[in-house]
Amino acid sequence: MVTENKGTNENQMSFLEHLEVLRWHLMRSIIAVMVLAVVAFIFYNFIFDVIILAPKNPEFFTNRMFARLSDLTGVESLKINSKPFQIININMAGQFATHISVSIIAGIIASFPYIFYEFWCFLKPALYDNEKKHARGSIFYTSFLFAIGVLFGYYLITPLSVHFLGSYSISSQVLNQINLNSYISSITSIVLASGVIFELPVLIYFLSKIGLVSPEFLKKYRKHAVVVILTLSAIITPPDIFSQILVCMPLVLLYEIGIKISKRVQKKQLVASE
Repeated sequence: MVTENKGTNENQMSFLEHLEVLRWHLMRSIIAVMVLAVVAFIFYNFIFDVIILAPKNPEFFTNRMFARLSDLTGVESLKINSKPFQIININMAGQFATHISVSIIAGIIASFPYIFYEFWCFLKPALYDNEKKHARGSIFYTSFLFAIGVLFGYYLITPLSVHFLGSYSISSQVLNQINLNSYISSITSIVLASGVIFELPVLIYFLSKIGLVSPEFLKKYRKHAVVVILTLSAIITPPDIFSQILVCMPLVLLYEIGIKISKRVQKKQLVASE
């Protein structure tokens, strides 16, 4: 029996030929990451002073906005990072190793749209024409949501986390001098986790396309999803209610958007089957 043609000859390729194609997509993605990592390595002053180390300083945008909100409401606890703490390096090659690792992470974040484009190019030949049409804007929406998640993590979660963890004290006899690697790993994990979490609508879209979830399923387990979202918010934020609510609200909104997306996918599938 002849298999249905999906518009290209790639579906007739052998397993090893598919691996070869995948290898080249991976190679181009790695090259893009390395090129942007080199750029980040060169402009290290901007990467560290303006981006990474900025959230701990009182002049950072979010810290200034919370200070204004504190003045308006009279809630003194809203003033975060008003006193910048000291970051130290205790390893001989610590700063150089951090320079390299941060450059690679910056390369991954900056090249994310291109990496997803290469992933899409690998999958595209296996799709039918109508599937290609529906997934045409996936690169834009995936990149857009990832960027929004990264910005959300950087401008909101990071300053709150830095303030709480950097100023937390169990005794006045213990001085907080934060290790450089600890600070960097906290910042990058928060930012990357936020970017991934904001891909929830895209995940729901693809799960709806293959029939694993439906709008009815998502509505039925909405309360369970809220519990999971609250748990995630508690994990990636300091343990205070205000921070958790700030993080929880956009995630709940993304879940509701996912329900709308799933309903739209289901409607299109019903129309196509008639």
